[in-house]
Amino acid sequence: MLSRVRFAFASLLLAAALHAASLQRSTFNYYIAGDDPGPWPQILSAIGLTRAVGGPANLIVVRQVAPRSVPQWIQRVEQGGVVVLEGPSDLAAALGFKPATKRVVVHSIVDQRAPKLSIVWETPLEIPVFDLPKDATVLAAERWDHAPVMVALHRGSGAVLWIAAPPGKEGYERFPYLLQALHDLGVTPPFRSQRLWAFFDGAYRSRVDLDYFAERWRKAGISALHVAGWHYYESTPESDEYLRRLIEACHRNAILVYVWLELPHVSEKFWDDHPEWREKTAILQDAQLDWRELMNLSNPECSAAVSAGVKQLISRFDWDGVNLAELYFESLEGAANPARFTPMNQDVRDEFYGLNGFDPIELFQSTNPDPARLRTFLDYRADLARRQQEKWIGEIESIRAAQPNLDFVLTHVDDRFDTRMRDLIGADASRVLPLLDQHDFTFLIEDPATIWNLGPQRYPQIAARYQPITQHTDHLAIDINIVERYQDVYPTKQQTGTELFQLVHVAAQAFPQVALYFENSILTPDLSLLASAAATVDKAEQTGTRLIIDSRQGVGVSWQGPALVNGHLWPVRNDTILWLPAGASVIEPAPKDSSLRIVDFNGDLDSANASTQDLQFSYRSNARALALLNARPSKIEIDGAVAKEKLPESGAGFVLSLPRGQHVVQLTQ
Repeated sequence: MLSRVRFAFASLLLAAALHAASLQRSTFNYYIAGDDPGPWPQILSAIGLTRAVGGPANLIVVRQVAPRSVPQWIQRVEQGGVVVLEGPSDLAAALGFKPATKRVVVHSIVDQRAPKLSIVWETPLEIPVFDLPKDATVLAAERWDHAPVMVALHRGSGAVLWIAAPPGKEGYERFPYLLQALHDLGVTPPFRSQRLWAFFDGAYRSRVDLDYFAERWRKAGISALHVAGWHYYESTPESDEYLRRLIEACHRNAILVYVWLELPHVSEKFWDDHPEWREKTAILQDAQLDWRELMNLSNPECSAAVSAGVKQLISRFDWDGVNLAELYFESLEGAANPARFTPMNQDVRDEFYGLNGFDPIELFQSTNPDPARLRTFLDYRADLARRQQEKWIGEIESIRAAQPNLDFVLTHVDDRFDTRMRDLIGADASRVLPLLDQHDFTFLIEDPATIWNLGPQRYPQIAARYQPITQHTDHLAIDINIVERYQDVYPTKQQTGTELFQLVHVAAQAFPQVALYFENSILTPDLSLLASAAATVDKAEQTGTRLIIDSRQGVGVSWQGPALVNGHLWPVRNDTILWLPAGASVIEPAPKDSSLRIVDFNGDLDSANASTQDLQFSYRSNARALALLNARPSKIEIDGAVAKEKLPESGAGFVLSLPRGQHVVQLTQ
């Protein structure tokens, strides 16, 4: 009865930790009992699990079984299996999940991982209220009548996760935190990525322990933080000290730090100090739109002042890269909303008049504007955006000439999937991507707000639309906006749980680099599985003590103790994760260990090997590379030349900073 329902979530976590200890290895495979797999393959593959083909699996989704086999399934649980059950069944009843006569219509639920989060089902479902086993723990319940809808049960050395109904067609419509529940019951994903980027706005993290957060970001798989540069454009002792501490904390945890620029927004002070350079909207008001205060970069004096300020900002701090983001115009409503439409400053109007013989402001002051004239201005506007992007790419390249380890990223909204973006904001990827022929940068494609309601399969479609317009597909990246969406979306306004993991996983398969906007919007329940969602593995086979892994970007594999990789003693691992380069690898236990090990690394490994005293590895990196070593080497050689490095200490070891590019490193104990 409902009186037996318990929301003892803390006790569940403690019990989960004890039961997880009995599952000594990661869960590589799952098995689905029943003819129809439903959405479970896309749910479980989102964190790297693969479907078992005739082999053993310690995670089983029981959708349909014969009544006579119920005792064997209970025995499977008691011997260490984790079993998932949906609604009423003979097996569920044998375990104590029995439907009562009372029924309830479920439209909204409360999950104990995020009790304040609004979880709404798009299609209400009438279900019976279930009596539960006396030792069960309720993880989620119907919001008003508190009928249990997701429940955990431990039996013997295994566990059961029961849900009151199937999870939905896509796998996340009803129970966002299914995968977190399985993780707490001992299902440990086998793979991890450390390649995610995340945007960071210090205004949301002004009074936090930066070392704590840097360690947390790294555990979540973040390799680079793109920090809002407009807060530090003008130097103040307090903001400069905060930023230096942030960069140092990130570097100690093998996280790179990029300055994130949002031109034509410069800074609040720059806006206040220079009213004469403010951008104008089509109703000739200052362009203070949402949080951005837009400046007129078409004005030579304004452009020169911003250029000098950007150079100073980059030179003041130990940045690893620069992200030039969203350098085009407002707004997503385009010319239909003159109050938000830019640019309409005098410099642009004068240039356009000289080229076309009419003032573009006339388009917005006429009761019957000429469509042909509007088309002429929209084409000019897109060309102007491309010219400004090319100009500022040149500005950043001039800075890189003096700071060769800087990486460079251009963030550009996608206009291939939603082709309206060219006219709405002036964004035209086909005009910008050819610049990759002359400049070395990553083209970070921003998911436009107009398609945030679509599912994860949009990412392969977006990637496919860029294939014909650039040969530099290895320089493409995708930005996932983790925000509250303005569309009617279910079950949560912001992506979380299984939906988020599917988005990240599918995006990582479609693009070589994935960024998240932003680190503060990632909900706490998602952090533990985010790195697993970002991992991409094309093949995973286990034969005895040998693992065969094939990964297109490199991957971390759960592993303990010394290891051989492709027959060589492997030195790139910590106590629980072994890090592999891209390609095929065979892992097996090694009889001895190397005294020097790389416990974390944020570049792209090409190869590595070790002896008892020496360690050699080769790598590639678009920025500097940071390696955390378990011990301080007596000698460091980079490409055969002895290097003098300070190797500051961190909680994880010693930080070795390495140059941008492709290099070979030799370390001696």
